[in-house]
Amino acid sequence: MSLMKTLVLGLLFLVATGLPVWGHQDAPGPAPVAATPPDLTPDGNGRLSEEQMQQLFRVVADKDEENDRRLRNYTFIERDEDHKLDGDGQTKSTESKTYEVMEIYGEQVRRQIEKDDKPLSEKDAAKEEEKIQKIIDKRKGESEGDRRKREEKEVKDREEGRKFVHEVADAYNFTLVGSEPVGGRDAWIIDGEPRPGFVPKVKDAKYLPKFRGRVWIDKSDLQLAKMDIEAIDTVAFGLFIARLHKGSRILFEQTRVNDEVWLPLHVAVKIDVRLALLKEIREAEEQTFRDYKKFRASAKIVGYGEVKEK
Repeated sequence: MSLMKTLVLGLLFLVATGLPVWGHQDAPGPAPVAATPPDLTPDGNGRLSEEQMQQLFRVVADKDEENDRRLRNYTFIERDEDHKLDGDGQTKSTESKTYEVMEIYGEQVRRQIEKDDKPLSEKDAAKEEEKIQKIIDKRKGESEGDRRKREEKEVKDREEGRKFVHEVADAYNFTLVGSEPVGGRDAWIIDGEPRPGFVPKVKDAKYLPKFRGRVWIDKSDLQLAKMDIEAIDTVAFGLFIARLHKGSRILFEQTRVNDEVWLPLHVAVKIDVRLALLKEIREAEEQTFRDYKKFRASAKIVGYGEVKEK
């Protein structure tokens, strides 16, 4: 699943599956055909036309796919902090977990290394190592038929992801509102409001009109540098009907690393959801990312090379 789709649907998947916004990515496939770079010359009022905006977001979508391939060459540390909130939005309890994120046999996996900023007990650490070893053993012992089925599913998922991110360009009316530095790099600030009459072509795109947002697009790389998404209507989904309430929000920022890839830097999510019309959940989750390392691998992780964050 592409980064953009992960983020746009992050609020929903966080509730439906209990997984973090930044999670497993589909295995890499053939590089997408890049869209033609848009002519971003503004008019006399410093604005971009609707056609320019649409073309820009299609290029950003393709850049997102390209970036997904490069990020698999990196490991990093992810820290998740979960806040349970009361009815007034005040924190009742806080729990944190820290993970090492790596790729094994084309699969991005997380190994927990800390809980509440303390190393895991020997028993829990052993369980994490066992989990990783099971993934390695499963892939090493995979039959030809199972491998083919997995790869076919990955191809299908990638294609659905590409279709989804292109739907984003059609689902919103975009307005260029200015520019400002993000991480020391100049970025356009663009607001997106649901386009009246939008008809989704893929299943998950039906949720897009329920959200609006502001994005910061890096001017040099045409990559998504920052995103602020808000639910503007109640969203109902899932087998047991979960309702994500208006006002739920996700903020995301990524950074350019080693002059070749954009990697996650910070994610903040605030949700208000009712499950099965009975249980109400109010949570605020924050994810931070650090210690980016580039590795060289064949079938499994064999070594790391330090890189500096840019």
